[in-house]
Amino acid sequence: MDGALPDPARLRAQRLAAVRDAMASVGVDALCCTGGADLAWLTGYEATALERPTVLVVERDGAATLVVPALEAPRVGEDPRLFRLAPWRDGDDPVTLVADLLRAAGDVAVSDTARAGFLLALEAALPQVRWRAASSITGPLRAVKDARELAALEAAGAAADEVAKALVAGEIPLLGRTESEVAAEIGRRLLEVGHAAVNFAIVGSGPNAASPHHEPGRRRIGPGETVVCDFGGTFRLDGDVGYCSDVTRTVVTGEPTGELRDLYDAVAAAQAEALAAVRPGVPCEEIDRVGRARIAHAGYGDAFVHRIGHGIGIEAHEDPYLVAGNRSPLRAGHAFSVEPGIYLAGRLGVRIEDVVLVAEDGARLCSSADRSLRVVEA
Repeated sequence: MDGALPDPARLRAQRLAAVRDAMASVGVDALCCTGGADLAWLTGYEATALERPTVLVVERDGAATLVVPALEAPRVGEDPRLFRLAPWRDGDDPVTLVADLLRAAGDVAVSDTARAGFLLALEAALPQVRWRAASSITGPLRAVKDARELAALEAAGAAADEVAKALVAGEIPLLGRTESEVAAEIGRRLLEVGHAAVNFAIVGSGPNAASPHHEPGRRRIGPGETVVCDFGGTFRLDGDVGYCSDVTRTVVTGEPTGELRDLYDAVAAAQAEALAAVRPGVPCEEIDRVGRARIAHAGYGDAFVHRIGHGIGIEAHEDPYLVAGNRSPLRAGHAFSVEPGIYLAGRLGVRIEDVVLVAEDGARLCSSADRSLRVVEA
């Protein structure tokens, strides 16, 4: 499969061209990427998060320059077709180096995650510049994945799916173990199936299952409890930039009550109906509305406390966001989670999540682990 995929350097050149076109359409003179996903997407270089700044400056009508600490420069796969490398040593002033590249700019889009100290110093050095968020330029472009990105997301999803299948098959022991122990095993399994890193492994049992972003702790899992396992990592296809996986399954450690079956059926139906609504042209908020309506109809509307999904790619959360108010239409190439949930505070919770890719004919799932209510230990 990989041999048929486009060359990464050619794709990055196309991305730079698209960024420059988007800059021209809104009157931005330069893009300033201070590390993070935008930098990796445009250059293939994943900068280490350090106090020493790494900054890619893309001029709308000029060159692209990667200002990088000299000790990190050997890690950069330099490609003069894409950018010029400008290493700086300790004792140099990186703010001055970046400011010199932006002297002629009037409007500059800067990374949303830029460190405050660096940005404040840059603002002081460039009082003429009008600043805006880089995500207004890069977000919509990064949201539509190209062929290599879609392949990476499918590979990441398929790998995480192996862990999800083991969970619902009862191959990951739960009873008597702490949430942290189960989370650690899930993390180990993610690495064993090919992930380069574990981004998160949420394990919420019993009353903790009602906390969507519960931090696994020392609580031991007991009988007759729901256990929500939400996990994902970073996967590298052919050693390229990493793309993320994200999957959630809820299992039960004993015969489920009628109430739990009702909750689970509502969440499963909400996900199925939301997935059926996915196709190009449908507003992002419509997917949220469809799933939310099903849960509200079951009487649990107030217990669905988050949006139904988020985009995924180099970052675990990125555009597009499937939430009320986002009227942007879905496009072929969008990738996002669909993860309805019901959370009854202090008692239990249920969530089912899969990553989907938008194709011309609808949704293509990245995972296939059983979505029915599974009793894994009686």
